Amino acid sequence: MSTPEISIIIPAYQEEHNIRPLFEVLQRVMGNENYEVLFIDDGSQDGTSEEIHLLGKAHSNVRGLSFSRNFGHQAALKAGIDHATGNCVISIDCDLEHPPDLLPQMITIWRSGIDVVITQRKESLQLSFVKRFSSRIFYSILEMLSEVSIEPGSADFRLLDRKVVNVCKSFSESDLFWRGLIPWLGFKTEVLLYDQGQRLHGSSKYSLKKMFKLSVAGITSFSVRPLYFSLYLGAFFASSSMLYLFYALGIKMFTYRSVSGWASVIASVLLMGGVQLFILGVMGIYLGKLFIQSKSRPQYIISQILPRRQSDQELKKVG
Repeated sequence: MSTPEISIIIPAYQEEHNIRPLFEVLQRVMGNENYEVLFIDDGSQDGTSEEIHLLGKAHSNVRGLSFSRNFGHQAALKAGIDHATGNCVISIDCDLEHPPDLLPQMITIWRSGIDVVITQRKESLQLSFVKRFSSRIFYSILEMLSEVSIEPGSADFRLLDRKVVNVCKSFSESDLFWRGLIPWLGFKTEVLLYDQGQRLHGSSKYSLKKMFKLSVAGITSFSVRPLYFSLYLGAFFASSSMLYLFYALGIKMFTYRSVSGWASVIASVLLMGGVQLFILGVMGIYLGKLFIQSKSRPQYIISQILPRRQSDQELKKVG
């Protein structure tokens, strides 16, 4: 197989029933383009790896990587970026919620001279209320606390030029957040809106716990503002405590309205204790990230590189 012009990287976790339907759609929309499809099996326990293996044996433009365990969606994207060979790299989810029909338009924009094509999901009532509400809250907090501007509804469905890919390959961060990293790079970018498609099989693997973890990673990866926020919060309550102390002394010394009791004392202790724990928690997150990064462990471990079928041209060369 000749060097492909376009690489399509697809993280897959427990997606055995979506592998083949997605590939068939890609074959239709990509037409005569010179492209490769790189599946990254993120430690699936079902038949995802076997499905990728079968496609690789049948199609010379299909490759696959299999992780030793589940390292997460962001790490799978990093593996795809590291191993893609095309002049541009398109990342798309395996569940068909990212519409493959948008790929030709993304490629046309790239060929016009744009380095990065990012996609933004349109607001839809078909999405669950929890997902719409949590997404809105997440991007609002991220906009307030982060130093990077991220479009609401942004997805890991994007196209990157080779020069952008080469920069992304150099990242050694243990806590990756691509939706923030790509805008941070500052390359020439265009945004495409899309309507989210329907998942064909299975259910979303992004639980509320994973979404919260991704949110914390996004906020703490691009700004130290939460630390300053903790400082301001501590200063505010310290000042309030001093004012309350002067008020209490005034009541005690100049009036007879001083009433002994535990309510105000307990309330003050609980309030200040909660603030202190909050501040320590924020500091702990940053220290934890430094601790993990200092170990320099790999972002992912590949247990198997799934073979692909040789093309007719390659077989002729061997013969």
